[in-house]
Amino acid sequence: MEQWSWPPRYDESYRPEPGQRFWFPRRETMPAEERDEAILARIREVMSYAWDNAPFYRRKWDEAGIHPSSIKSLADFEKVPVVRKEELRADQAEHEPFGSYLAVPPSEVKHINGTSGTTGRPTAFGISERDWRSVANAHARVMWAMGIRPDDTVLVASPLSLYWGSWGAYIGAERLGARVFPFGAGTAGQTARTVHWMRQMGVTVFYGTPSYALHLAEVARDEGVDPTSLGLRKLFFSGEPGASIPAIRARIVEAFAAEVYDSGSMAEVSPWMHLGAGSNEAGVLCWQDLVYTEVCDPSDHLRVDYGREGTPIYTTLERTSQPMIRLLSNDLTRWEAPSADRGRTYPFLPQGIYGRIDDMFTIRGENVYPSAIDDVVMATEGYGGEHRIVISRESTMDRLVVQVEYKDVPEPALPRWAGGMADELRKVLGVGAKVVPVAHQTFDRTEFKARRVIDDRDLLRRLGSAS
Repeated sequence: MEQWSWPPRYDESYRPEPGQRFWFPRRETMPAEERDEAILARIREVMSYAWDNAPFYRRKWDEAGIHPSSIKSLADFEKVPVVRKEELRADQAEHEPFGSYLAVPPSEVKHINGTSGTTGRPTAFGISERDWRSVANAHARVMWAMGIRPDDTVLVASPLSLYWGSWGAYIGAERLGARVFPFGAGTAGQTARTVHWMRQMGVTVFYGTPSYALHLAEVARDEGVDPTSLGLRKLFFSGEPGASIPAIRARIVEAFAAEVYDSGSMAEVSPWMHLGAGSNEAGVLCWQDLVYTEVCDPSDHLRVDYGREGTPIYTTLERTSQPMIRLLSNDLTRWEAPSADRGRTYPFLPQGIYGRIDDMFTIRGENVYPSAIDDVVMATEGYGGEHRIVISRESTMDRLVVQVEYKDVPEPALPRWAGGMADELRKVLGVGAKVVPVAHQTFDRTEFKARRVIDDRDLLRRLGSAS
């Protein structure tokens, strides 16, 4: 296996020839069973390293009666207790600033990223220079698989802030040898300027969220610019479901006449692009030699068979500063077995990450995921660009309303238009939903991640508890 060592060491001068399909041909195409043997050995190395250098893991595994030497197989590894986000936050509160799962001296932390803390205590990511370069090399590999090359100009269209995604895309493109354009997003009027800068700079590759790409296309048209004339060859995404959801993916492809690639896992895990597309089709590969991914039953955290749905659990194989070992994502996906027919012999997630267990809501006994609603409404002709999912309660009955912007639909046709969408939602969700058409541009557009679900039952519960 090329450049496979612990601690990781990469040859920074290495880059494949532009016509070469694989960054590391052996690592990417070897029989999955052989790679699993190397991964098992690496897991034992990573666990031993964490045992010796990260008190958080030693305490956790001591309590569970587990020692790194007891891991003789990947099945044994499933017995290692999962790590939850709330544990990491609590540990950082007790051991500021980086937690007792920091496995290098604090003086070796050279980069700080983190979560915003909008839903609780922010989590700080302390990143050593070694890890920073490992992430750059890993992301360059995955971006190479997307067909991005040194002669591309890559627009990083998400904020260069605490958010890991922007920096990962930036340093990955830089390591690959491409020209990097960190335009960012979030300032009023920035999107209109983005359109004109893209034309001026000859941008060929876009990175951001699916929501922002669709917003960008709308703004371009408002500016009198056909999005297909911007010259994009490829767009790749993370931060939210969408790039592997058929309706959203199709809208992006149609808007820009370019190839679309999905990627991304969770903020605490980098290289986050270890879930990344290797071809211009929906879905992502699990690049198991970067981050070992297990799709597991949410109740017992044991791997599910290929073909089944579960929640990903991640173990970083190249992180030395804050290793993540069996970190529970609470996301949802379905995986398929490795196949040489895909070119790279990694497990495959045909729908990418399509939701979070936390985002699921229950309506009259049926579990509903927002991405399923997104797929239906965004595939409807006349969809105006945004929608909101409103859940409320009338007496003892839950009520689901989807407010959908329309465009180029005559007023007399709106009842039939909404009724057809409601019928399709009932078939897909197994529960009725009322569709309410609203005018184009009713809802604010997002510069980052879309938030479309409004659960008024939470408001009723809060009011009830307050009284």
